[in-house]
Amino acid sequence: MRRLLAGLALALVAGAAAQAQGYARDGRTCDGYPRAPIETMKGMCAGLVLAPPPAGLPPSRRTIHLPRTLLPLAGGDWLVVDLGTWDPGRGSVWRLTPKPSGQPALRRILSKLDLPHTLAVGPDGKIYLSEMSRISRFDADAADPQATLTPVVTGLPDNRLHENRHPLSAFIFDAGGALLVNVGAPSDQCPPRPGEARCAEAERHAALWRFAPDGPGKWAPEPTVFARGLRNSLALVRTRAGTVLQAENSIDVSDPAWPPEELNVIEAGAHYGWPYCMGAGQPAPAWKARKVSCAPFRRPARLMPAHGAPLDLVEYRGAMFPDLRGRLLVSLHGYRPTGSRILAYALDEAGRPTKAAPIDLTPGWRAVKGRRPSGAPVGLSVDADGAIWVADDRNGAILRLARDRK
Repeated sequence: MRRLLAGLALALVAGAAAQAQGYARDGRTCDGYPRAPIETMKGMCAGLVLAPPPAGLPPSRRTIHLPRTLLPLAGGDWLVVDLGTWDPGRGSVWRLTPKPSGQPALRRILSKLDLPHTLAVGPDGKIYLSEMSRISRFDADAADPQATLTPVVTGLPDNRLHENRHPLSAFIFDAGGALLVNVGAPSDQCPPRPGEARCAEAERHAALWRFAPDGPGKWAPEPTVFARGLRNSLALVRTRAGTVLQAENSIDVSDPAWPPEELNVIEAGAHYGWPYCMGAGQPAPAWKARKVSCAPFRRPARLMPAHGAPLDLVEYRGAMFPDLRGRLLVSLHGYRPTGSRILAYALDEAGRPTKAAPIDLTPGWRAVKGRRPSGAPVGLSVDADGAIWVADDRNGAILRLARDRK
């Protein structure tokens, strides 16, 4: 997990630099919001919903420190998950009311959370939130949302942050209302120990756990392992066709071109290779000497840029960008040159990735001194009007990708 630790260290440095530099403003707008100096695909622009002040203006303390995921509410408000810091008990959820002509209104509705990450609306129409070791439900419209926070799944691994740990939980609901929950690997490659032919960690962790429905608003206390061999599954989606897709954050090596990240079609009972095999069936360095066969493991549906660090998947069904309709949006959070991008992959009628080349929504999002920091996209969400909202955690920003009407 050197990537995560290095990324966290870079996040601290980059975050401080971002507060000093920020996104420059030149008076232009993007569909009513201050235009961010990001190069986007033709016909698109990026607007700043929330961001620290640009260089030359008085410094301002961030209200939202590390925005990770976003959820639109009826009426135009948004919920924003703020990781806060990488220490337990520092996370929050904020309610944001956008103001295109000024700073949005912000109200913290949940606090003292342990590494929160995913927000989603459940089959019952209520809002669910993942923390490091649990998933809870709450009422965002209550007078005191904190008082309504009720755990529905507990006992997830308590992978508190230290070397080679993946502490964040993510989840989706399957077609039957079961919870599919990411359980990250407790190490990077799980190198073999003397006398061990397999990695015991790969049999239960580095997996998706399934919590079966157990009555309205309830789930079985004990999960089954739905799919395994998945190092870190923060990016999950169930497509409109019902297919479950996962974007794999692969192992950390010094080679900038290997291993590729993976886009996997998830099927019950399948093993996707971690820690033995990566990419298109290549042995992992730690296991190469053991001559482990990659034949039994499920191959990726397609490969993605090496070390891109995909952190969210969204199927675009909006009307604002017809060329993107039905495509899979992927946020690449990585700090290497392959990161700082949002890609759109074509899906077939079954919701599976095709071999068509992806569309790069943000081809120019690396740092340019005096204009912009390197982007760090995490959560993606599509608004009712088809605009794409993006949480940029290292830079404390929330952006809105919209039709360029200049």
